[in-house]
Amino acid sequence: MTKQIHLAAHFPGVNNTTVWSDPRSGSQIDFDSFRHLAQTAERGKFDFFFLAEGLRLREAKGRIHDLDVVGRPESLTVLSALAAVTTRLGLAATVNSTFNEPYEVARRLATLDHLSGGRAAWNVVTSFDAFTGENFRRGGFLDEADRYTRAKEFLQTARELWDSWAPDAVAADPESGRFLRPGGVTPFRHEGRHFDISGVFSTPRGPQGHPVIIQAGDSDEGREFAASSADVIFSRHSRLEEGRAFYRDVKRRLAAYGRRPEDLKILPAVTYVLGDTEAEAAERAAEIRRAQVSPQTALYFVEAVWGRDLSGYDPDGPLPDLEPDLDDGVSKGHAQFRGDRGAVAAKWRALAEEKNLSIRELVVEVAAPQTFVGTPRSVADEIDRFVQTDAADGFIFVPHLTPGGLDDLVDKVVPLLQEKGVFRADYTGPTLRDHLGLAPRTLTTRTEEIS
Repeated sequence: MTKQIHLAAHFPGVNNTTVWSDPRSGSQIDFDSFRHLAQTAERGKFDFFFLAEGLRLREAKGRIHDLDVVGRPESLTVLSALAAVTTRLGLAATVNSTFNEPYEVARRLATLDHLSGGRAAWNVVTSFDAFTGENFRRGGFLDEADRYTRAKEFLQTARELWDSWAPDAVAADPESGRFLRPGGVTPFRHEGRHFDISGVFSTPRGPQGHPVIIQAGDSDEGREFAASSADVIFSRHSRLEEGRAFYRDVKRRLAAYGRRPEDLKILPAVTYVLGDTEAEAAERAAEIRRAQVSPQTALYFVEAVWGRDLSGYDPDGPLPDLEPDLDDGVSKGHAQFRGDRGAVAAKWRALAEEKNLSIRELVVEVAAPQTFVGTPRSVADEIDRFVQTDAADGFIFVPHLTPGGLDDLVDKVVPLLQEKGVFRADYTGPTLRDHLGLAPRTLTTRTEEIS
């Protein structure tokens, strides 16, 4: 059976994907940039528009790391504004579960679901470092091992709040003078390890029941969390064989939670570069990668892994012959450089020696190379091949330009996917759950009532 492809768009930023110095690049902050990208995605009949978010600016050697985009506006506020200038496109926000509270997050997401007519989605993330926690009263109060525990309970609590309103709770009946239907709202009471809250939730149940839940963790615990609770995985596995292995592993976990493979969509983050010929596309892709990995960015990547100030090294020269300093680091707030930096350094050194790569050439090769490169026809065929061979259910495209980075994809590739019969010609329903082929969330058991 031919699978239908799911497409989404990611507003570029947060990392070195965005070439903000390109003359064609617009503002990273003005609302018109968000509007243009979102409306382009909707014109292409994409499932949703996705905003990432960090809670602290990254630093390098004690200074704000401003080689990349910094200072992005808060996601849910932007998406609430976009709800007024789009009609079908899903609106997905990253909201941190480590340094927020369930009541407020549930309220804001239910509000977005109402404002958008059922198009809200929540990318549930955790913070891994006390550096981010310094911006909050609690600081780094949780061990990293406990952060998924909190995230699971956070999501569970939010679901209890959304379920405390029945779908028909608002009666607004002039004859009886009652705004709420008797029994339509129940008090909530949650007692758990991380949250002990009770009261009455203030926001009616949204059109989708619950917003779509997105998860991006890749650890074993993250995969299990996604299998139990998520509707979409924002995956980093954008290579064919890696994607197939990840797809098999996550989909096999669903049965343990009474779920079907189609209940969870796996959407890797990808990029694209088009050309009139394969050679032209490859040349453009190389130019873009050089723009994304400036000499300063290349040094930053190696400094973050080595844990040392390498400003005296030539980016076009070889890797440092120093051993990494694994006890400290010169970069803070970047999840990419977690884990065993010694193993990463050894792997990079072996690759550089094998291919005789300079620092900059190495970083160009290892730091998320372009995914789909070719003519519109070959890119459409490759997108389809990934999905039909179970390497993904679709893709979240991360363009390198703001705000026009999706234009070519929508104008030149999407029509070919529609021609192949693997992508919708138009939306078939009003909600994001409709776009993803997901059923609305039903109510959990309700006991005590407000009459």
